[in-house]
Amino acid sequence: MKASVSSASASSFLPLDSDSSSQHRLWLDRLMRYAMRIGGISVIAAIALIFFYLLYVVLPLLQPAQITFAQHFAQPAPESGATLILDVEERRQWATRLTDSGQAVFFDMHTGKVQSQQTLPWAAAKVTAYSYLNEKGLAAIGFANGQVLVVQNLYVANYTADAALNTPQLSYPLGKTLLDLGAGQALKGLAIQSNEERTTLAALREDGHLLLRTYNKEVNFLTETVELSVGDSSWTLPPQMQVQHLALDGMQRYLYLADQTGHLLQYAIAEGDAVRLLHTQQLPDNAPVTCLQMLLGGTSVLVGQANGRISQWFPVRDAVDNQQRLQPIREFHAQSAAILAIVPEQRRKGFVASAADGSLGLYHATAHRVLQVASLNAPGSRHLALSPRADNLLQEDAQGALTLWQIDNPHPEISWSSLWRKVWYESHTEPEYLWQSSAASEDAEPKFSLAPLALGTLKASLYALLFAIPLAVLGGIYTAHFMATELRRWVKPGIELMEALPTVILGFIAGLWLAPLLEKHLSGVFALLLIVPLGVVLFAGVWHSLPRRFTLAVSPDGWQAVLLLPVVAGLVWLAFNLSFPIEQVFFAGNMHQWLNSIGITFDQRNAIVVGFAMGFAIIPTIFSMTEEAVAGVPKHLTLGSLALGATPWQTLWRVVLLTASPGIFSAIMIGMGRAVGETMIVLMATGNTPIMDFNIFEGMRTLAANIAIEMPESEYNSSHYRTLFLAAFMLFMFTFLINTITEIVRQRLRKNYSAL
Repeated sequence: MKASVSSASASSFLPLDSDSSSQHRLWLDRLMRYAMRIGGISVIAAIALIFFYLLYVVLPLLQPAQITFAQHFAQPAPESGATLILDVEERRQWATRLTDSGQAVFFDMHTGKVQSQQTLPWAAAKVTAYSYLNEKGLAAIGFANGQVLVVQNLYVANYTADAALNTPQLSYPLGKTLLDLGAGQALKGLAIQSNEERTTLAALREDGHLLLRTYNKEVNFLTETVELSVGDSSWTLPPQMQVQHLALDGMQRYLYLADQTGHLLQYAIAEGDAVRLLHTQQLPDNAPVTCLQMLLGGTSVLVGQANGRISQWFPVRDAVDNQQRLQPIREFHAQSAAILAIVPEQRRKGFVASAADGSLGLYHATAHRVLQVASLNAPGSRHLALSPRADNLLQEDAQGALTLWQIDNPHPEISWSSLWRKVWYESHTEPEYLWQSSAASEDAEPKFSLAPLALGTLKASLYALLFAIPLAVLGGIYTAHFMATELRRWVKPGIELMEALPTVILGFIAGLWLAPLLEKHLSGVFALLLIVPLGVVLFAGVWHSLPRRFTLAVSPDGWQAVLLLPVVAGLVWLAFNLSFPIEQVFFAGNMHQWLNSIGITFDQRNAIVVGFAMGFAIIPTIFSMTEEAVAGVPKHLTLGSLALGATPWQTLWRVVLLTASPGIFSAIMIGMGRAVGETMIVLMATGNTPIMDFNIFEGMRTLAANIAIEMPESEYNSSHYRTLFLAAFMLFMFTFLINTITEIVRQRLRKNYSAL
């Protein structure tokens, strides 16, 4: 009876303990389930936030330019005469109107209220020609009596406690005395160009005679005064030429003329040499030239024609005969009426153009973009003034009324062609892929081609994978399938420990030690690729021919890899010591010079160095995942294959590799993803040259390295800044795409071979 009671009491307590334990496990499982969900959602949310932030920074590059109406007002001081030149100062407060009666009217550009007026030293004759450099505020005004006045519109900064203001004023770089260039004849064409050392005037007289006058500025070191020396050149144009437009390049070496028959002429006017005609070019459609203007920097000339076409030209040196030729670079045909005025931007390679039908075109030359074509509802408007920051446009219509337009155009330099196609940059002999985000001068063209950076990324990844995949995959397969368990316990953690090495250390070693070593033994490196595989195969054949009893006594099964260590070390030593004899026999004693003689350039920090260094960095990742994939193949599959009479190699090829293929593929793709995103190694071991070349003896610059180098120096929200974010967005999307493809292929392989 007692026994039955005790049994009953024991059985009554067991369910209580069991229920309590089950509830505890249930709560723990539920807690962990929620924790895993929260963690997974957090990771997805973090990735999504990165994606949307990168997209947020990049999207402004894709937004079109906008021209919007801001203000309309009557002409300030209309009694001062008709407008010759309009100008706007940088702080967008004041504007200037130079009139044909010799008055400079300074007024508020938002309201038209006159601030002050100033009278210029004026000739009694009528104005017949004028030229204006808006980036310098420099004007040359020609009269019917052949005289010329050179005046510069300046804005002097005044700083107060509350703000900085610009006060407009006039200066006369060549003096207030009128210059005689026409010998009493009316001037029908005028061009001016100036820099710190020299000012050049080109004047076309009514009789077809051209006069070129150069004013050289020289500083007297005793009196510290500026003295001007004057040089003249003159020649007569053929009577059949009807030249109406002149332009001087920024270096004052070339004079461009355009006539009514659609011809563009280039004259060499270098000081000290005789003026000579270099080229005569027929313009497209033979349409008359209606406007001629130099682009910012003075290298390119913009030609506007009566059919609305605008073309860009600049001199190019021929690679064959080393002679200069005038080359048409690109054309814009977004407007259909005659181009009346072209105004270049003062800080970028953009420009605006007004046409006879009242349309206004907004363009960027380097990017070959038509940003916007808007109707100003002011046909025949010839007077435009673009603010130095190109965010405001002041336009005067044929009746003299002024309209202020706001321009939203922050990133005109970026287009599909400027990012991914060859671009013909000024002073280059042919179109090229170039990345050059900084330049010595402010008027340099932006060079934001991502093509060499993308190619550099693929190049570095390709050579690293070519080095890493065979070693890591074959090493992982051997370690998991053939190596002795005791040896594997040492090898696997040792290789995985390599992954803990900072990549900056690997890059440092590669740049300062490995690169000079490979340069010194370049032929030995290539001999290494032949000698080591043949030597290992030869050693394996000799080892296999030895008696089985001897080989097992020296090295049991699974320990043969230890014997290969001194063999491989000896073969590497042999290959490097054969480097000098190989160069003497096959490469005339110097492999570097031999490569240069056949047109292959050699850099010390090149793709070979990157392949070794970055391959060394990704080997642990690929090795570890491959080894685990092979080791994870169910034992009953391998044992069953061996039991049926298959050899270990047949089992490996027919069973193990098929089953482990999803994991091996994932290992390779993840290694590729890490190679694409690697920064420090390529930063220190590549030379960072953004070039379009798969040459293994040249360096490269990758997207990741470029971001690391230039992001700290880029101006916030500039085109350069956003283009770097575009590169980061590309890396993000590439990695995401690689991981997605990896997972899809892995799942399919897993499904195909799950029945084994």
